[in-house]
Amino acid sequence: MEKKLFDENEGRTLAEAALRQITENTSRETGDQFFRVLVRDLAKALDVYYVIAGRIVVNENMKEHNQTLAIWAGDDFMDNISYPLDDTPCSNVSSQNMCFHASGICTLYPQDQLLVDMAAESYIGMSMIDTQGKTLGILVALDKKPIDQNKRLLGLSLLSIFAARCAAELQHQDREAQLESLVEQRTQTLKAAQKKLLEQEKMAALGSLVAGIAHEINTPIGVAVTGASSLIEFSNTLDKRLNSEEVTIEELQELIDLVNQGAKLIDSNLQRAASLISSFKQLAVDQSNLHQSKIELGEYISSIFIAHAAALRRAKVSYTLTASDKIIMYLPAGKLAQLLSNLIMNSLTHAFPDEQGGQIMVNAEQENDQAVITVADDGIGITDEIKHHIFEPFFTTRRGEGGSGLGMHIVYNIVTSLGGTITIPDSPKGLTFVITLPLSITDHPSP
Repeated sequence: MEKKLFDENEGRTLAEAALRQITENTSRETGDQFFRVLVRDLAKALDVYYVIAGRIVVNENMKEHNQTLAIWAGDDFMDNISYPLDDTPCSNVSSQNMCFHASGICTLYPQDQLLVDMAAESYIGMSMIDTQGKTLGILVALDKKPIDQNKRLLGLSLLSIFAARCAAELQHQDREAQLESLVEQRTQTLKAAQKKLLEQEKMAALGSLVAGIAHEINTPIGVAVTGASSLIEFSNTLDKRLNSEEVTIEELQELIDLVNQGAKLIDSNLQRAASLISSFKQLAVDQSNLHQSKIELGEYISSIFIAHAAALRRAKVSYTLTASDKIIMYLPAGKLAQLLSNLIMNSLTHAFPDEQGGQIMVNAEQENDQAVITVADDGIGITDEIKHHIFEPFFTTRRGEGGSGLGMHIVYNIVTSLGGTITIPDSPKGLTFVITLPLSITDHPSP
């Protein structure tokens, strides 16, 4: 009578010990490391040369392959491989059939070159089946020598238990991948929506600027038109007096003085209109041109405030500008224009409610190779809580009143894209921003 390698009780004890050991070792691992620990410990528990854990994939020719997740070979891990399931014992396992061959596996599957290369003699295989009954992968133990029939129960028991654990791990990985894909899709959707809102915010700001400029230009143009009409009237009167029989030098001098006054009025107001148009034209060019430009900082800041004169007047807000002489900067000027425009409009919108009026103070100075621009107002100020969130996208204290919450986020993005910093120091009244920018800005990405 053939002697058993171990009796039933000994087999149960070995199985339980192996189960506890492998469970303990794999419980602390996930992902690729889980499969590596599993194949190593299974090979040791079953005393076999190879243990393979693999996922079933379908290639471009709609053929099933086993894409290995981990391979233990003797005393170390092998590199992962992919091999077709046709004409292999794994094809039976993938069909959810348990497979045990104590010996002669190469003879049974002569077309399986991998078995030949491994010098395999025996084979135990179990499929990884998910909760929906779908085969996800294969867990296989192979040896270069026959597997004793007394190990069959131990091998099939351990592979059955851990094939289920492998299936759970693969399902977990699939769910994580699906979740990451969903998060990525949602993130891209949010980025697209945010980009659209940012563009809308820019267009709204530009529209407000255009309306203000149009209002500003209408005033001097209107005065110039009135002056021109008066000049026509004066010239007609002068013509009549010159053609009359009696005219005095005093009357002629009076008419000439009126003509001079009218001409000067027209000239000054047309000059004012030309200045406004020039400022607006420069800003429009800058906004559409992100190439580096040379600017004199004080003059450029002044032109920004000129462009916002109508909005400042409506809000009853004046401004003062103190700038060191000839601070020359090289930067995409349109970004600086948008940055300062947003800060001005933020003050007009939030710092001075109910048209109470106030003042915006701007100081520009050079510190080594940096320009420091301080923009302060004497308005109502903000709380520490608002200060903490002010640069976050979509944060606004005017929700439901047309505030998008993107104005200050745009400011922060512009400053950082130019390689600078923006801070909000404590101030006894109102709100202060301190912006530090390098004098020469190159190789910084657009926001």
